[in-house]
Amino acid sequence: MTPKTTPRTPEKGRTSLRTRVTRWLLLYAALLSVAVFLHGQIVNSQAEDLTWTSLLQSELDHFIQRSDEDPNYRWTDTNTVQLFGDDEQSPIPAVYAPYPPGVHDGVRVGDQDKVILVREVRGRKLVLALEITELQHHEDNLGLWMLGSNVLAIVLLGLLVAWGLGRVLKPLTDLSNRIRRLTPEQPGQVIDIDPLASSEQAVITESLNDYIRRNEQFVERERQFINSVSHELRTPIAIIDGAADLASQPGTSAKTTQQQLGRIKQITAQVEELISILLVLAKSPDRLEKTSELIALDELVETLAADHRFLSGDKSLTITVAPAGKPIILAPTAVVSVVIGNLIRNAIENSDKGDIQVSISQRAEVVIDDPGHGMTPQEISALYARMVRGELRDGQGIGLELIARLCGHLGWNLRFEAKDDGRGTRAIVDLSSSLAKS
Repeated sequence: MTPKTTPRTPEKGRTSLRTRVTRWLLLYAALLSVAVFLHGQIVNSQAEDLTWTSLLQSELDHFIQRSDEDPNYRWTDTNTVQLFGDDEQSPIPAVYAPYPPGVHDGVRVGDQDKVILVREVRGRKLVLALEITELQHHEDNLGLWMLGSNVLAIVLLGLLVAWGLGRVLKPLTDLSNRIRRLTPEQPGQVIDIDPLASSEQAVITESLNDYIRRNEQFVERERQFINSVSHELRTPIAIIDGAADLASQPGTSAKTTQQQLGRIKQITAQVEELISILLVLAKSPDRLEKTSELIALDELVETLAADHRFLSGDKSLTITVAPAGKPIILAPTAVVSVVIGNLIRNAIENSDKGDIQVSISQRAEVVIDDPGHGMTPQEISALYARMVRGELRDGQGIGLELIARLCGHLGWNLRFEAKDDGRGTRAIVDLSSSLAKS
């Protein structure tokens, strides 16, 4: 039974992208509102100073001019404007006495707000006072309204941003839910792209689908690899078991027992070789560099050809090694022996008579030409397909699919070609990536 997955909850202390963006936008809006409000206050204050200065100075200049023209001219106070110091009947109040010449705003007289102009005129001090209590009250109310409207605007902006981000991020949330519902054992899964998704979310979805496809291909290759390994191990184990049973039966002759023991020893060597390949495939190429050593490739191929000549048995086969170069490579000796040895063995098994020619180029390319029945390009393509699927098993030695995997793992190139004369097949293994640096 497939275990039921439960939705993940956000880790404690982590906030959602929606919350983070909303907070930053609100902070930005608050700072912007404060800046606008302060700027408005500064502009308003400067405008007030300019207005009061212009108004009071024009009034006082008018009074001075009229007084110069008419010595009997007297200032008449109003409800909002009063002049002090022009005669003995209107002395300067004590509250205004400390102020030096100039315009002074925000002077508090009782429960009234005043703005005053102080000026020295022909040795006497004049004070012109303007009541601005009502204007100041309206100004304070306007400031409160501005502050309240800013706070309301920030709240409304926060709600609007949260709602908008919810709609914008909904495809992303749905995408995470669809990813969570994916099951590893079900092949061919695809994440649909939400019609409301942005271009960035579409790219993420397509990348995830591409990853899922590549992961399924990887899993399929590993499954085929496991099937191949299980077959390769099952066959020699069955042979060993059968030989052991035959050798242990009562009445078995000593000669038969020795033959079966020899067979067990041979198969055991093949199993050890197979295990060595599997261990190599389980390691990364970087780790394999630690076990690499300098190899004279021409000498190693000569030795491998000599070791495999006994496999021709009663066949009319010869093996000729023709090194055109003497390359030195840096690689694990056991791995190189397994690859080339199995290709020579494969050539022997697929040929009846003639000469198997093995050549080595200076760029570490080993070419094995067998005199078999030959293969067409279509048959070679089918051979590659069967190697990928792990179907090249003959019950002896190691399958070509494992050899191909081994070469690919170490950066080597293994390929097969049809010979020009239509007779036989050419196997080429390119080891140039392991050439020793001079």
